[in-house]
Amino acid sequence: MNSKTFYPKIFEAFKNGEISKSFSKDVSAGIITGIIALPLAIAFGIASGATPEQGLFSAIIGGFLISLFSGSRVQIGGPTGAFIVVIYNIISTYGMTGLFISTIMAGVILVIFGIFRFGSIIKFIPYPVTLGFTSGIAVLIAITQLNYFLGLSLSNIPASVTDRLITYYSNLNLINPTAIIIALFSIALIIICKRYLPKLPGSLLAIFIFSLIVWFFALNIETVGSRFGTINNSLPLPDFPLITIDIIIKLLPSALTIAILGAIESLLSAVVADGMTGMHHNSNTELIAQGISNIITPIFGGIPTTGAIARTATNIQNGGRTPIAGLTHAVTLLLIVIFLGTYASAIPLAILSGILLTVAVNMSEYKLFIKMFKAPKSDIAIMITTFLLTIFIDLTVAIPAGIVLASLMFMSRMESVAGGEIVDPSNELESAKDDPFAIGNYNIPQGVCVYEINGPFFFGAAKKFQYEALKTMPEILILRMRNVSAIDATGLFALQDIIKTCSKKNCIVLISAIQKQPLNALNKAGIAENLRSKQIFLNIEAALDYAKKILSDNNRL
Repeated sequence: MNSKTFYPKIFEAFKNGEISKSFSKDVSAGIITGIIALPLAIAFGIASGATPEQGLFSAIIGGFLISLFSGSRVQIGGPTGAFIVVIYNIISTYGMTGLFISTIMAGVILVIFGIFRFGSIIKFIPYPVTLGFTSGIAVLIAITQLNYFLGLSLSNIPASVTDRLITYYSNLNLINPTAIIIALFSIALIIICKRYLPKLPGSLLAIFIFSLIVWFFALNIETVGSRFGTINNSLPLPDFPLITIDIIIKLLPSALTIAILGAIESLLSAVVADGMTGMHHNSNTELIAQGISNIITPIFGGIPTTGAIARTATNIQNGGRTPIAGLTHAVTLLLIVIFLGTYASAIPLAILSGILLTVAVNMSEYKLFIKMFKAPKSDIAIMITTFLLTIFIDLTVAIPAGIVLASLMFMSRMESVAGGEIVDPSNELESAKDDPFAIGNYNIPQGVCVYEINGPFFFGAAKKFQYEALKTMPEILILRMRNVSAIDATGLFALQDIIKTCSKKNCIVLISAIQKQPLNALNKAGIAENLRSKQIFLNIEAALDYAKKILSDNNRL
């Protein structure tokens, strides 16, 4: 493994002197993110079928390890909502020990992904998919916070967005105006600080000021303590589960699910963070960091962890710029659990909902979302599809669906821009002035047809090529490939089919100006050997000279 594959960003930040420059901002951002992560970690633990403490220990241990080894400077790790259904199903089927072993196996798989540089695949996710996914997550965050924002104090809320909204609507009579006022004042304070007092941590001030107000006036409002109960401040000792070959085989599908989901969410979180900060993450290092976290965290009773988009966005919005913020977030959670559990229990959930609503608005990139409607219709369709699937179905469906749709759109575009045409010399007289190899510079004898292929010769253009090229059947067909940068298997098959069809009809095929990748592909496929080297030429002039020689030998010239 070389430094390009695994080089945690904390080393880079130390080397560049950025740690000292932004230390105070990072610590402040880490404290705020840690406080906000507290109820989320507890809630994810409970919803997954584990305990509140397991959710917290995962956020502390996993969050620390991810920030320490991360390929992103601002990534915040911990348990996330995406894992809830997966974890619940594993616990129901294999028990808690099965979950621990599955998570450890997933960690090993993630490390392997990183070592073999699978993280680079994320670069091929189109921007409309990323924007649709990010905006969808922002909407989900806002919807989940409505319960606390409105002060409904509902329990057992449905997981489905539609059912959740129906539940909210059915219980509007339970709205607590005090909670709404506290949340709105928190949002207002955060906005004011950001606009007029950017050096002050608005979120932290909101938590401190309005928690005191709620406590002093004994306002009737739900708090972390009233919602989640007393926090156990006992840290677990390491416990190594017994792993056998039979267990590995049985749990491999579950481990792969955790690994793939963790990889997708963490890398997308890193991509979102890059967009918000202008930084660049190392995707392979990020995968290895996620792997290390998921190998160690279960040993301490934790559940699967990954990069958390909402908490990462919270970190960035509050000034976090180096891994110190993520480490501080984990330490803050630890200190709260050990020393300040009672005080943390007094934080009103309405304040946290206000903070997360501002994060959701900033994270949604609504201006870019609206601007995207001026883009081509295909990009709009990709973005909207990913957006709606993220909200109403699941992110594990939304991402693959968005990528598949984008791929289909790409194929359609490739077919429209790629392809070819029979070259008419009279149409190239103007270009002949600047291009010495323009057909307008040459006399094409009767019986010779020049067909120029333009663009990458992928399967989207192959069928079109076969149809167009065989419209006429000359004595000699010159395939001009100077503008073909790449060819795939379908393109090779189409080319081979043309050569065979022409051969049966006594039409000789010549190839001119073929580039390196297509030529190598032709050699590997055995097509070049069938053509023989004398039928592949460096440029159109050489191909035409050879065509004239053939015609002359046949007494056609």
